[in-house]
Amino acid sequence: MSRADFLDLPPANAAQGMVTLPGSKSISNRVLLLSALAQGTTRIDGLLESDDTAVMLAALKQLGVEVHAHSSDSVSVTGVSRFPVMQAALFMGNAGTAIRPLTAALAVMGGHYTLSGVPRMHERPIGDLVQGLCEMGARINYMDQQGYPPIEILVPEQLNDLVRVQGSVSSQFLTAVLMAAPLAVARSGRTLTVEVIGELISKPYIEITLNLMARFGVKVERQGWQQFVIHADAVYKSPNRIIVEGDASSASYFLALGAIGGGPVKVIGVGAQSIQGDIAFAEVIEAMGAQVRREESSIEVTGINVAAGQKLKAFDTDFNLIPDAAMTAAALALFADGPCTLRNIASWRVKETDRIHAMETELRKLGAHVDSGPDWLRVYPVELGQWQDAVIDTYDDHRVAMCFSLAAFGQSRVRILDPGCVSKTFPTYFDVLSGLLR
Repeated sequence: MSRADFLDLPPANAAQGMVTLPGSKSISNRVLLLSALAQGTTRIDGLLESDDTAVMLAALKQLGVEVHAHSSDSVSVTGVSRFPVMQAALFMGNAGTAIRPLTAALAVMGGHYTLSGVPRMHERPIGDLVQGLCEMGARINYMDQQGYPPIEILVPEQLNDLVRVQGSVSSQFLTAVLMAAPLAVARSGRTLTVEVIGELISKPYIEITLNLMARFGVKVERQGWQQFVIHADAVYKSPNRIIVEGDASSASYFLALGAIGGGPVKVIGVGAQSIQGDIAFAEVIEAMGAQVRREESSIEVTGINVAAGQKLKAFDTDFNLIPDAAMTAAALALFADGPCTLRNIASWRVKETDRIHAMETELRKLGAHVDSGPDWLRVYPVELGQWQDAVIDTYDDHRVAMCFSLAAFGQSRVRILDPGCVSKTFPTYFDVLSGLLR
């Protein structure tokens, strides 16, 4: 089915209702790879059905992993000690949660592979991961530009028992090395130490990785956030069944709806027991004036009504731990009672697009004054009568499209270009959204 060119947002005055989240992208792709590497067969329920998980599933099947689909969100994966297909050209789209851990796994497992993606993927850095893996003994070549995909992976030399990974660009580099570590110790027979160079960003995503590795039988010894030890007897074993919790990053848009649309809006699939760091976005909207009620697997938000002239409280916040959900906060800044500052968001620049540039450009179209720097963004709210009609470019970035859906509560007509880009993580997002708007 072809994607629509644009979507005109109907003006919204209130938001109310209940939504069940699709599965977490971060958890889904981690669990797919861990299941493929574990002894036994794992049934995965609640799997996210999206472009990114389709990329991972296609790659695993191409590598010879047996995958049996029970339904659109449920599969069984039979693990292998090494991928049966030893030579393959893998197309990874724009799925960072697929290409990075697969790069590490293939690099230590052995074989001859090439990994490529869409043009934007070839602009997303992978050099720090490749450098760490090569120092460890892997053999990886760049096929075009140094430091970026596409890459070629060859059979590794003897693997060392120490790998150092840069932590300041993307937590996915460390996740990739940690997930591949049990393969490395199986090959070398020695305990592996992983050291982080510099300040580690997005620590909650590493917590997800460690939590899931433990569910597959591998406990990582963590010494602060600078050193991780994987012992020589580490081996993945299937937990038999995994249920993927809802996507906390996607939850942020609906929590925000409750905050500006009166609510209540109840989000089912994440809650007090969530292992995802982006659940902390609930604290952000609490500080902005919304009322939040948390249960074990749900969150309900009752907020103000911006359509009636009410305003959220402005913020000045470090978003290093929740960079994805921070984009939603940038959109909420349009409805605040003063300028809002988002700090420590340098990772935005190497995502699906340069998100600092994208958010600054599109927020200005709506009438906001916006300042930015290398790792920060400051958004001034749009005052009454200053709103401007806008055509929002989405940069093939799902989160840009979803963030600007909140502009339906403004005083301008808003058109979202390429709304289908949300298929990366939430193909039915705009349909679900329309069911909540009043």
